[in-house]
Amino acid sequence: MKTYWRSIEELANPKELRRVEVREEAKQKSMLMRGDSDLNSASRRDFLKTFGFGIAAASIVASCKRPVNKAIPYLVKPDEITPGTADYYASSYFEGNEYGSIVVKVRDGRPIKIEGNTLSSVSQGGTSARIQASVLNLYDDARFKGPFKGGQEISWEKADEEIMARLADLQSQGGKVVLLSSTIISPSTRELIRKFADKQTNTEWIQYDPVSASGILQANLKSFGSAFIPDYRFNKAKVVVSFGADFLGSWLSSVEYTKGYSAARQLQNDRKEMLRHYQFESGMTLSGSNADVRFPIKPSEEGAIVLALYNAIAKIKGGQILAGVPSSVDVADLAKDLLENEKQSIIISGSNDVNIQLLVNGINQLLGNYGQTIGLENPLLVKQGIDQDTEQLLADLKAGTVKALLVWNANPVYDHPKGAEFAGAIKKAGLSVSFSERPDETTALCQYVLPETNFLESWNDLEPKAGIYSLSQPVIAPIFNSRQPQVTLLKWIGGDLNYRDYIKNHWKENQFQKQKDTADFRQFWNTSLQNGVFETVSESKSVYSPDGLSQAASQVKPAVGGLEVVIYESIAIGNGKYANNPWLQELPDPVAKISWDNFAAVPVAYAEENGLKNEDVIQVNGIELPVFVQPGQAKDTISVALGYGREIAGKVGDQTGTNLYPFVGIENGNRQFFVSSAKVEKVPGKTFELAISQTHHSMEGRPIVRETTLADYIKNPVSGNELKAEHESKSVTLYEAPVYNGHHWGMAVDLNSCTGCGNCAIACQAENNIQVIGKEQVRNRRIMHWIRIDRYYSENPENPKVSFQPVMCQHCGNAPCENVCPVAATPHSEEGLNQMAYNRCVGTKYCINNCPYRVRRFNWFQYVKNEKFDFASNSDLGRMVLNPDVTVRSRGVVEKCSMCVQRIQEKKQLAKLEGRAIADGEIKTACSQSCPGNAIVFGDLENPESRISKLFKDKRNYHLLEELHTLPSVGYLTKVRNTNV
Repeated sequence: MKTYWRSIEELANPKELRRVEVREEAKQKSMLMRGDSDLNSASRRDFLKTFGFGIAAASIVASCKRPVNKAIPYLVKPDEITPGTADYYASSYFEGNEYGSIVVKVRDGRPIKIEGNTLSSVSQGGTSARIQASVLNLYDDARFKGPFKGGQEISWEKADEEIMARLADLQSQGGKVVLLSSTIISPSTRELIRKFADKQTNTEWIQYDPVSASGILQANLKSFGSAFIPDYRFNKAKVVVSFGADFLGSWLSSVEYTKGYSAARQLQNDRKEMLRHYQFESGMTLSGSNADVRFPIKPSEEGAIVLALYNAIAKIKGGQILAGVPSSVDVADLAKDLLENEKQSIIISGSNDVNIQLLVNGINQLLGNYGQTIGLENPLLVKQGIDQDTEQLLADLKAGTVKALLVWNANPVYDHPKGAEFAGAIKKAGLSVSFSERPDETTALCQYVLPETNFLESWNDLEPKAGIYSLSQPVIAPIFNSRQPQVTLLKWIGGDLNYRDYIKNHWKENQFQKQKDTADFRQFWNTSLQNGVFETVSESKSVYSPDGLSQAASQVKPAVGGLEVVIYESIAIGNGKYANNPWLQELPDPVAKISWDNFAAVPVAYAEENGLKNEDVIQVNGIELPVFVQPGQAKDTISVALGYGREIAGKVGDQTGTNLYPFVGIENGNRQFFVSSAKVEKVPGKTFELAISQTHHSMEGRPIVRETTLADYIKNPVSGNELKAEHESKSVTLYEAPVYNGHHWGMAVDLNSCTGCGNCAIACQAENNIQVIGKEQVRNRRIMHWIRIDRYYSENPENPKVSFQPVMCQHCGNAPCENVCPVAATPHSEEGLNQMAYNRCVGTKYCINNCPYRVRRFNWFQYVKNEKFDFASNSDLGRMVLNPDVTVRSRGVVEKCSMCVQRIQEKKQLAKLEGRAIADGEIKTACSQSCPGNAIVFGDLENPESRISKLFKDKRNYHLLEELHTLPSVGYLTKVRNTNV
């Protein structure tokens, strides 16, 4: 039987680690009785002695004083609003490279939850953790409350008057104006910027991406004559080869790619083939952890390997053999696999090196992938910034030739490698204006701050792919005195339209002309707004040219010696713009399972050779970083995440982690996200505490994760799941068989589709009012997420196999938690749900101790309206995100997954009112609805025709700890790897 382990410590000495965990668990369980730094030091006996008096006193106070509820009734109620009933609006999200067509849930005027729009061909109903958490950004107290000049409040009228006068002077004098923005994918906004530049004729527009795709854009300009990012169709691929591109995590359009990738690896309904995934990378990324075959390499080795792969394929195909440096990896078998799947593969690279991208283009052309698995008709538009443009801007600012700088959704002082130089150069501009929604390092240096509205308060249109459009509409009036930059630009050019009407006019002149369904623009607009999307198909005129291939091969450099530092975007924090979002800060890294900090991931062998262990501190080129020993980290490499170390972000993001942007190198004008020949030294005697959550729970050596290979699965569909029959044959119980009244709600998780991204954890947090507890409490093993993604390693620690498993309350038919509660706070419903009666719970935690799945959470403190936990729920503004359908739990109460019972009740009532049965798939839990991999299915097990009933009959289906005969209502489908190894 394969051995699974969670950490290097468990692999080395599992018994000793378990002894440490038992001692820690005992310490936590006795915390309330012995006293805590934040608790009273009274004993349990003293507590019980006074408990009765406390209840009596509380009853007297409660009976004498009613709580004050602030509410303003409607004088005239809007027709479209029914108090207590949610409204849903189609909208769109875009930030950095992350796009999502979304549906926003609004309760009594408050946006409280975001879901994916199933009508979109891009996001296809899926979301990411950052999209889910974006609703919390709306209620961030750190947002600017109005316009400022020199740190002092100013009216919009006065600011417009002064800035327009300054711009008019620059126009007459020929002074250069630069608009520095992030990539803008709004066609209406792009047109508006061009109109602004037509009036302010000395204006230059520069798009800037902190983590750019310059290499791909410039390579495609040479290969196809146009700077674009292709449309990668993972759902049509049989083989995917990725060189350092974390396409399931943070690379380009990760939600769309996860949808396609998971669909191509789907084995339900007796399917017998699945995508095979090869990954070359340095750090263990989300994509690498899901790969069938993974090659740990140094970043400097990538170019030679790509060149070798090109030559191996070209030799068979009769193409040109390119001279260059030799490869450190034998790619003969990989080339053979690709040639056996011509026109059905995808080769990608996350490198920003134009030469590597040109070679990748050459491989895809040799394999016939263009027009098949790689589309050219609807190229991706999410990253359009060219690094050289930003470098030239810095030079112009330093030279004093830029007289006015307008900054829109860009923060180069923080996230540019030469941020310190930008900080000094901005001061040389005679006029500097920031449109930032919230404080940041660049905005702090600008003379004027004209804060933009949140995307949930704004009108907009988006074009994530050429010809694929979506609309964004305000779902709440602006909370603060803010204004869309588009409105500002319209005012500055003398326009008399509001931006909504401007978008409508633009669509009437453009998008409306591309459709043939209706001649009525009003009908077209209303339909597009209601659906949230409008999609067209274009014809590609791009033709591949091999120009530049030979030169690219000659520019590939040999691998260098010494340590190399890889710098990457984390799944949660991304480029760091929303580092002040506590939901994202507390989301554990999918692989390392660390929250609240970035860290130096070092290889296992390197740690052993240099006497390093977790939480030691090393200096990397003079910057101190905590150590995390990462299985799978490539030899002679260290990985560190970007997005941390903010100086001006807010109370949550400030001084959290270390800023690695100054480490980013610049070569041939493009940013390179690795550092060669790094100097690394251990800081003697110094440690730094990390909030690691994966070691909170143990498998105790039991086969919780089950897997097999595709070849074995084809021979025997039960392969990897043999234990199920053994356990069922030995099942003996004194319990009576559960009886269900009409419904038996259950959940199925396909481990082949789950990538471990963590989206479900944030979706559940948003839906169920799960509180943020902070780094210290996470370290104390108290993380509150109702659904956790367990990560397990197996085999060689230098390059292990990785398994992910979402674990939530299993809603057992014979639940061990239910019969131990002394106050009957854990009842079992007639529909198979393990319920929690919060107002009965007195916090004995017997249920927690008796749960074999470790899925119950205890509120050790009052996390709401407690200044010691000042994250998101202390202010009235922050609490606006709370879901009124779910109780906010208080201190001393146990909580856990409820399978979103509030959603179940809502749909049951709706079906009853309409006099019909509940349709299969009509009820979706927060986790299942938002999953980008479609890995989670919720439904009624009493309905034999339901999808979940069929999945439970699948030969891959099993339950956790079947030998206990707890009869879980959650099933798991065995993971299948497409490799014979």
